[in-house]
Amino acid sequence: MSASTHIRLVSNSTSQNTWQSDNLIQFINDDIEIFVDGNEEHPLMKIQQAARKIEGLKVQQAVLTGDNWDEAKQWAFALGFTCVNKLNNVEFTGSSEQVTQLNNKLNVYAWSRDLVNQTPAQLYPEKLAELAADFIKEQAPQQVSVKTIVGEELKEQGWTGIYHVGKASVNKPCMLIVDYNPTGDENAPVATSLVGKGITFDSGGYSLKSSVGMFDMKCDMGGAAVVAGALALAIKNGLQQRVKLFLCCAENLVNGEAYKLGDILTYKNGVTMEVANTDAEGRIVLADGLLAASETGSKRIFNAATLTGAAVSATGGDYIALFSLDQPLVNNVKNIADQHHELVWQLPLATWHQDKCPSAFADTANSRPQPGGGAGGASNAAGFLSRFVPNNGQGWVHFDLASIYHSNANNMWAAGATCQGIATIAALLQE
Repeated sequence: MSASTHIRLVSNSTSQNTWQSDNLIQFINDDIEIFVDGNEEHPLMKIQQAARKIEGLKVQQAVLTGDNWDEAKQWAFALGFTCVNKLNNVEFTGSSEQVTQLNNKLNVYAWSRDLVNQTPAQLYPEKLAELAADFIKEQAPQQVSVKTIVGEELKEQGWTGIYHVGKASVNKPCMLIVDYNPTGDENAPVATSLVGKGITFDSGGYSLKSSVGMFDMKCDMGGAAVVAGALALAIKNGLQQRVKLFLCCAENLVNGEAYKLGDILTYKNGVTMEVANTDAEGRIVLADGLLAASETGSKRIFNAATLTGAAVSATGGDYIALFSLDQPLVNNVKNIADQHHELVWQLPLATWHQDKCPSAFADTANSRPQPGGGAGGASNAAGFLSRFVPNNGQGWVHFDLASIYHSNANNMWAAGATCQGIATIAALLQE
């Protein structure tokens, strides 16, 4: 195959070449055509699968041509075709406005996916904060301000979760705070706060993971990559509301200073927490981020995290798991996700899930001392988080990013990060 190949989309037709007539992709001279039946129930899925096949032919640059490529179909192709070292290698077609929108989206997803794919040696907590801050500032240099709280400063300011999870690493933990304020008024209300889990490597701490379980833990900062990417994309698309972003960044490692099972932490809101599992560290750091977001007074808080294996088990790794105590808001999130063709699925959460991780010595434990946190682990984790949001959970949605990363390629995705959720959260910011 040539380095640059033209790709056409054909519907309600079959190839003249009988040997290809039943093939999803067909070769016409030097071009490739994708044949999708007009009655196909999931045409976008078929296009994404075709793109994976085409990428597997060693095509380096896909040039989309013809009249049948609407925006959704082009994006489905881009998701299937792009992969490590080829995250931007699609040329879109259509109006200049449509091409610009698709290129903006592709560039943001490429940045976020590359961030997740980086090795733990490349991407440590302060580096994650630096790269996220720089990327967002590039979108609107005059409207973005940045603050980073690092190491002992976290302890001094009461951000106990991030501090304790990250204190065993030579790479200091930090909280990144990004303030996007297009109004120019320092007293302008914050419309939405975003919180992302930024665990740049997760060994499990003293609740040590197996080698297999640890292998892909570079992706445990995926929540930070998604919310940072969502804010960048919304800014590219003309976001006019003030938004604050909080990234909770740490490495969860083991040494003589590491936090231990049985330790009790006290958060800024007075909630005490007993550590029942050091491998349930994501919720420990996110609690700080949610408290910081609550201090802004924003009416909406969205947090994103690679939080639980239970969510992956429940969704098969194909959907983002949603949790909220605000049903009208989560219904809106689901509608927005449908419009952007991102798969989401709501899992159970009620206020009584706060009591699903009991402790005899503190207000709550961070998990149960059972593998995976026991039955209902994803809902129990969300119940823990709900202790740290205002207004009894109204205005808050938790995205458990079960579909953000694949260890191995499949018929829809290349190996590595997908960063699904960016488009949905970006659209929510622009409401």
